[in-house]
Amino acid sequence: MSASYFERIDPHHYKPTAHASGAWDTDEMHFSPLAGLVVHAIDGYLAERPRQGGLLVSRISFDILGRLALDECEIRVESIRPGRTIELLEAVVDIAGRTAVRARAWLLAEGDTRAVAGGGDARLTPPPDAVAARSLGSVWPGGHCASVDFRPLAPAEPGRATAWISTHLGLVAGEPSSPLASYVALIDTANGIAVRRSPTEWMFPNVDLTIHLHRQPEGRWVGLDTTVVFGPTGQGLTSSVLHDLAGPVGHAQQTLTVRPLPGA
Repeated sequence: MSASYFERIDPHHYKPTAHASGAWDTDEMHFSPLAGLVVHAIDGYLAERPRQGGLLVSRISFDILGRLALDECEIRVESIRPGRTIELLEAVVDIAGRTAVRARAWLLAEGDTRAVAGGGDARLTPPPDAVAARSLGSVWPGGHCASVDFRPLAPAEPGRATAWISTHLGLVAGEPSSPLASYVALIDTANGIAVRRSPTEWMFPNVDLTIHLHRQPEGRWVGLDTTVVFGPTGQGLTSSVLHDLAGPVGHAQQTLTVRPLPGA
């Protein structure tokens, strides 16, 4: 891989590249690639254990506990509810000597339920090859937004957007990443594609990200059908139906703290 969001230092430490820089502050990390890195670390943790049957991530939640400095990070994973058919993992991300992110992932046993599969949202169309690319950099600064291949399906409205997104960058330099890790590394971008108010006037960063999956995503494209709501007392919510090229795979929610940009 010629370019990536992170470089590995040792089994638990990673260094972000300029491509991981954030949108609200370019001296911070954008959470989107960091979320993918957490899944990459979970994959590594699971690969080191004796095989215990197929367990698939069904839900992963991230709590962002503070500023994500564009600095070396440490990720450690442990099982806090072991099981052969249901397991709960926790990953902790430390940056600059303090805990910056806590993530928990529910893993459920894999089984054949094709006979009863169904429901959910319609497939997102048209496919990305039929949609012109646009730049997120016209709205957001930072290396991450510049790295995203953004293909909106229709003109964005305040608080509403549908789009395909992808990237040519690897997650960790010189290492393959799973389809799920690569997919999760783009989901947090949802909060930036359907802005209700200009980010030069208002701040609306998310303090968390929760992803529920009913199917494992495949391929390099993430489809986002996104709605952003601002409440009257400083809270907001970004909600996305998640797709790949085959159809919907789940949902994502991001809790927003909404406030005027100082000095705007």
